[in-house]
Amino acid sequence: MAKPADVSTASPALATERPPKPGGMPSGVTGVATWADERIGLASLLKKNLRKVFPDHWSFLLGEIALYSFIILLLTGVFLTIWFKPSMAEIEYQGTYQLMRGLPMSEAFASTLALSFDIRGGLLVRQIHHWAAMLFVAAMTVHMLRIFFTGAFRKPREINWLIGVGLFSISLIEGFAGYSLPDDLLSGTGLRFVDGMIRSIPLIGTWAEFFIFNGEFPGDLVIPRLYMVHILLVPGLLLGLIAAHLALVVYHKHTQYPGPGRKDGNVVGYPLFPVYMAKAGGFFFVVFGVAILMGATMQINPVWNFGPYNPAQVTAGSQPDWYMGFVEGAIRIMPPWEWHLGGTTWSWNVFLPGVGLLTGLFIVLGAYPFIERWLTGDTAEHHVLDRPRNNPTRTALGVAGMTAYALFWIAGGNDILATQFRLSLNAVTEFMRVAVFVGPVIAFLITKRICISLQRADSERVLHGSETGIIERSPDGGYSEPHAPIHIEEKYTLTQHVQNTALQITPETDGHGVLEKGAGVSRLRALMSRWFHGGAIEKPTAAQIEAADHHADGHGADGHAVDGHDADGHELTDSEESSQASR
Repeated sequence: MAKPADVSTASPALATERPPKPGGMPSGVTGVATWADERIGLASLLKKNLRKVFPDHWSFLLGEIALYSFIILLLTGVFLTIWFKPSMAEIEYQGTYQLMRGLPMSEAFASTLALSFDIRGGLLVRQIHHWAAMLFVAAMTVHMLRIFFTGAFRKPREINWLIGVGLFSISLIEGFAGYSLPDDLLSGTGLRFVDGMIRSIPLIGTWAEFFIFNGEFPGDLVIPRLYMVHILLVPGLLLGLIAAHLALVVYHKHTQYPGPGRKDGNVVGYPLFPVYMAKAGGFFFVVFGVAILMGATMQINPVWNFGPYNPAQVTAGSQPDWYMGFVEGAIRIMPPWEWHLGGTTWSWNVFLPGVGLLTGLFIVLGAYPFIERWLTGDTAEHHVLDRPRNNPTRTALGVAGMTAYALFWIAGGNDILATQFRLSLNAVTEFMRVAVFVGPVIAFLITKRICISLQRADSERVLHGSETGIIERSPDGGYSEPHAPIHIEEKYTLTQHVQNTALQITPETDGHGVLEKGAGVSRLRALMSRWFHGGAIEKPTAAQIEAADHHADGHGADGHAVDGHDADGHELTDSEESSQASR
């Protein structure tokens, strides 16, 4: 009997293979995938990354909104680039908008009017672009606040935090550059504002102004230069930083909120493909749809109401885009401090609240992860997020910063407040000068007390259970509310955080008097660490939770006597039972 042929031999396979097409190029999707895999290892790369797990929480969508808004900006920006003319050459307007026919204006402003009135869909795309820019900065701001309050900037994500700070600062430049391109009276007023900030820089301010504007403001080249910055330089930087940011998110694993089964060594969530990709793809179209809806129904930046820029005019009640309003507010309420030294003027009233505030903001944001690590001495890796209440000082600092920002922002509209509420402009300004210092302190104290109170409530909930809402009356007329034990998963969530303690003063030398690199805690560091950890409530220990559970099982979650027995199970006399019930 003949032996059957081995299916693993090459001859049958060769007999059934189709001859390759000329040029060796595959056909069909499968063939293309095989061809790419043989050359760049695509299959192994996708297999490893498409099954990567991402946690699921609504706050993680904030970063996605920022990313999708940036994509919308790129798409709409390409359309606007086709029609916009970045030129300050003066022409006489002869376009569709009759109210401005015959007026001299720059080609930049005339092309903006053409986009608004002559190009089909131009006004819609303009407004989508502007709203997407606002949404981009807003989502990035709230995303950074989420990272700050949950401690997602801690080791090993300090570099990613610095990248985020860089993205935030560059996005402000990008937004301002785009805001200035139409060359209308409102954007020109904002550009004049920035010109004043540049000129306030000690010693080199005038030189810097002439370099940027190609002469005295407004010059004749600032719009083309801003155009190149807006469409080429800054978008390139943003793309590079976004790519690095996402790469580090994948490399470090995504952070996750505390909960059962979640720890620093794992990620609990859904795989990138197909679940997360489907949700992310759908969410992109949701964000795009909202941007289109805003652009179609909510008017923004109607340049035809302002007219072309004229250095001799200022728009009444002019306000910058919201993300630059806090800088204008700081300058408006700054006292008129100036120095006159050796024929030079040092305008501290513009430099400190303008250049100084922006620079200080980004320095503090970038340095904070390292400052907190110095205060706590915490060098461990963290992949599980903090609940804001469990770090009351950090949370209070964040709220204080938000309060200062809001007050500066309100001060940027001091003239609007004065006219709308019939107040004295000077009175509003004087009040804001005090409020920007007092308000953050009050916000800090209130927020820290709230966080400590919430910590205490969590501890009570773990040890004594949740309130049932049932009021019981004892035979002698006393009232009490029994507590119901909470689920073990909730206990885990409420007690998962690490209990940090303040650093103690330690010497910088070993037992033989030899200096040790990196050793020692100075008196100042120990004092600041005590302040940072001050007031925090110690979370319940395992022994305390076990004892509370034992009492809850046999004697009620509140530890009171049940059925004539005390908390330890001993029988009570009639008088003892009555006394225990009254207590």
